[in-house]
Amino acid sequence: MRTVGLGLHWNDLSLGERFKTVGRTVTEPDIVNFIGCTGMLEVLFTDLEYLKEHAPMKGRVAPAALVYSFAEGLLVQSTMQHTGLAFLKMELNVKGPTFAGDTIHVECEVTEIKPTRNNRGLVRTFNRIVNQRGEAVITYNPLRMMAGRDQ
Repeated sequence: MRTVGLGLHWNDLSLGERFKTVGRTVTEPDIVNFIGCTGMLEVLFTDLEYLKEHAPMKGRVAPAALVYSFAEGLLVQSTMQHTGLAFLKMELNVKGPTFAGDTIHVECEVTEIKPTRNNRGLVRTFNRIVNQRGEAVITYNPLRMMAGRDQ
């Protein structure tokens, strides 16, 4: 029986290839649960009255770490099941806020592919986390080790 939802293999990808994930709406409970789970008790995330008076943005802002985590979840579900072997490093840049009610998706471009031993490969992508207005809120460029397709 065929298993659906399996990830991409490094040797099925090509430089410059682009793809995007499905969307995910960030909700108020997502923010509250993430803050409670991680201990990120920053007033920007926990004090709505402080936000009204002092924050440069209006609305319930989500921690960038939550938004990044959702993006990785969207990618794991769609591209790395059974094939993602290791997350090695990245650079991450926050471009703007994400608020409760925003819907994000991830747009990826393959920027590096390097075969290694044992039918594995290193793959780097440039990832843009984009909201429903088409604004990139976070960009990052992970380097991952991925399994190869059996020859």
